[in-house]
Amino acid sequence: MADTDTSRAAPIEAWITGIGLATSLAEGLDAHWDALTERRVNVDTTGFAPYVVHPLAPLSFDKQIPKKGDQRQMEAWQRIGTYAAGLALDSAGIKGNTDILSRMDMIVAAGGGERDLAVDSAVLNAEGYGTVPPGALNERLMNDLRPTLFLAQLSNLLAGNIAIVHGVTGSSRTFMGEEEAGVDAARIALARIAAGQSDIALIGAAQNGERKDLLMLYEFGDFNLKNNYAPVFARGPKGGFALGSGAAFLVIESKAHAEARGAKPYARLKNVVADLSRRRNAGDVTASLEKLWAQLGPRDGATAIITGATGAEPVTAEETAFLRHHADAPVRGTATAFGHVMEAQFPLGIALAALSLSRGALYPPNDPTGLEVEMSNTPDQIVVIGAGHWRGEGMALVEAVR
Repeated sequence: MADTDTSRAAPIEAWITGIGLATSLAEGLDAHWDALTERRVNVDTTGFAPYVVHPLAPLSFDKQIPKKGDQRQMEAWQRIGTYAAGLALDSAGIKGNTDILSRMDMIVAAGGGERDLAVDSAVLNAEGYGTVPPGALNERLMNDLRPTLFLAQLSNLLAGNIAIVHGVTGSSRTFMGEEEAGVDAARIALARIAAGQSDIALIGAAQNGERKDLLMLYEFGDFNLKNNYAPVFARGPKGGFALGSGAAFLVIESKAHAEARGAKPYARLKNVVADLSRRRNAGDVTASLEKLWAQLGPRDGATAIITGATGAEPVTAEETAFLRHHADAPVRGTATAFGHVMEAQFPLGIALAALSLSRGALYPPNDPTGLEVEMSNTPDQIVVIGAGHWRGEGMALVEAVR
């Protein structure tokens, strides 16, 4: 069994050699860097009013999913994820390399899958009119839903489609559990590489935030940001998150494996730690983050923080208290530009950390509250924070490779 405790120094160094981003801002690394440095935000306040969402930037799915049949049998979240996975493989220089892809581990963080709203609506309307004969529901499910859809698409279909489209056919794992699923995807991948049980892995997640059923689900918990957009740290005591569409995938491999094939790193994934505070008392999240920070042990000085703070309360206020306690580390909140991408929250943070370290700079702040500040020196380390909107906390330490 793999040793999944990565809190001690890893015996085998892990490099991030591929990054695939397809989000509400753009696709690809250069386009994302330009958007971040220009402080751009793509937000829709009318299409799903009163809810605020960050819609996916225009993509030509044919570039990474050439077969129309493959595209048709996927819902949007799978197309977005499969597309970003292809970008990550391209970035790592292993697209089409069957020798590497055939033994590449894959760990995907996934939600419950999309529903077919047209079928759902037809079934409910028929029930409402009282004209439903016995067995009608089963008949509708068998005849109206595509073969890959049973009530909702199965979560592991994203990994399956990445395997089919891109040929990633080593071991495959799919984790569920909202934000913490993304934390565990990174944690387990690093642990396997650190233990010598894996040479190379593809990890990531995707979300389609432009879904009425998903907005309805989170409205039951009063989590949605409504009416007006605001940067994540400026949403006030009632808070709320704006769902975002997008995907983030990473290629992580051992230093020796990367060097043997001549690959260059964006950054080093040094450590990933996780916790599950009970959140029964005020300050539980702050205390959990302090504990994780101590386990990571980042150096003073050239360290920055990229957080996936959701905007939901009270967790965001408790995370903000932690950030203010570490005010010497400049902060960037991903939800301001990208919205909240749930399972992809943590992989997105790691991707942006690796991108920033490879560029030798932290992208500019985009926050009117003053919590985010400029960073004048070159970052050597970036701590990535992923706190769930109602459970689970995680951190990663990403380092520059000079």
